[in-house]
Amino acid sequence: MLWLRLRLGLATVALAALFLPLLAATHLYASKPNSKIARNVLESKTEGYCSPSGPIEATNCAYETIETLNKDLFPALDSLVREPFFRHYKVDLYKECPFWRENGLCMNRACGVETIDEADVPEKWRSAALSAVVTTDMNEGVNGCYFRDDDFCFIEDDATPEGQYIDLIENPERFTGYAGDSAHNVWRAIYQENCFGLSESVIAAARDGKLAPGRSRPAMGLNPLQAGHAPQDADLCEEKKLYYRLISGMHASISIHIAADYLNQTTGEWGPNLDCFVSRVASYPDRLSNVYFNAVLLLRAVSRAAPYFRAYDIGITPRGREDECTRAQRAADARTRTAFDGVLTLAEGLAKGFDEEQFFAGADGPVLIEQFKGAFRNVSAIMDCVGCDKCRLWGKLQVSGFGTALKILFALQDKDLDPRVNPNLLQRSEVVALYNTLHRVTESLHAVDEFRQIYARTQKEEAEAAPKRAAKRAAERDARRRAERERELGPRIRAAVAAVLEAVRRHCRDCVKAVKGLLGGSAPKGEL
Repeated sequence: MLWLRLRLGLATVALAALFLPLLAATHLYASKPNSKIARNVLESKTEGYCSPSGPIEATNCAYETIETLNKDLFPALDSLVREPFFRHYKVDLYKECPFWRENGLCMNRACGVETIDEADVPEKWRSAALSAVVTTDMNEGVNGCYFRDDDFCFIEDDATPEGQYIDLIENPERFTGYAGDSAHNVWRAIYQENCFGLSESVIAAARDGKLAPGRSRPAMGLNPLQAGHAPQDADLCEEKKLYYRLISGMHASISIHIAADYLNQTTGEWGPNLDCFVSRVASYPDRLSNVYFNAVLLLRAVSRAAPYFRAYDIGITPRGREDECTRAQRAADARTRTAFDGVLTLAEGLAKGFDEEQFFAGADGPVLIEQFKGAFRNVSAIMDCVGCDKCRLWGKLQVSGFGTALKILFALQDKDLDPRVNPNLLQRSEVVALYNTLHRVTESLHAVDEFRQIYARTQKEEAEAAPKRAAKRAAERDARRRAERERELGPRIRAAVAAVLEAVRRHCRDCVKAVKGLLGGSAPKGEL
């Protein structure tokens, strides 16, 4: 009996020894790891999400046409805007905000603008040379600024004592850290300046000749559009949609510049920021589409005025002097003219991309055009509310550039663009603003292409690194589960061992003594 109880007890211990690891294994490995490759936010979007194709809305041009043209246009413009005529821009950065109190201070060093002395700009643009310039009659507008009837925005004037010369190449548009209520107030006000809802009385007044063109002072805040969201009303007139596309495209283009030249505040290095591009632009297809739209509109303005621009004086050589310095300046002027003509030729290749005659053509056209001018003039005034000097600089320049394009397309007749009839039709600041704005838009499209390449590289790297990361995550997960199960099973294992020992004690009370006696040869025979 003792031997039977001994064998039963040993079997119980053996079964327990076999069962406990299996029990633990069952709990530890009940669920297998389930790993997936981490996906970029763009990857889950539909095909063509960040690579639009087909016709650009409200144009006679396709996305692919602009992208192909931009391969030549952006390098040509990037070279042109580095020439003295196009890189020096006079602007007044210290006007007061006419709409709300703005302290105009940005404590971030990146917000600052480096001005240049007048002695460092070409002699033709200095005060002494420009003092004899006679300006045309103007009408008073918002905040004491002055507008000619054809102007869509306030024009910076090289001949005025106000303002400072800026070297645009030395003050590039990039991330400055400017944000908060001040920036939000600016964009909110800009998007609200789309008041084109015409009342019968206004239309009647216009038809009766009682609405003076160029003298309107529109109110702020009518029919606001939400910033960053396309208008959903299918009944909106094309002129109102045009305004929205212009502003949205300009906003998106600025956001692309910020993302493309972003300050890594950890490393202190400047470079592209894919996450910033995704969150500000790529996640909103209409914003990206409007950048393309603006490129088409600007190119149409340049091509329409190409005969005028070919006769425009973009040289820096002073008249009536011949020396070594002026000979060098003439060589530089020839280089600038060649680059300028190259850009004009590229623009003329897309001359039919935008049809300006489809806008402001109905019975309400004269009223709509004046309201459009008033809204865009207010936008130029709102730029004086920007609290970051560098942001204000590029905001004012680009609003002026778009204003010049709108003026060429909607306020001037073909005969007005004849350089023999109107040699002084556009001021130098308008020409500089127009071509730098076109450069900004083409650089945005170039940056979009670079972001696509960055995204493709990150996807490839992600796919290559995924197996190792998945294996590492699985191992870490298994280790965590094993540790958790061991913590959970510890009390159970101790209880099971105690139960086994108790079973052995009950079934084989004298087992230890019997085994000892058996091993020592002294066990009683009756017990075996």
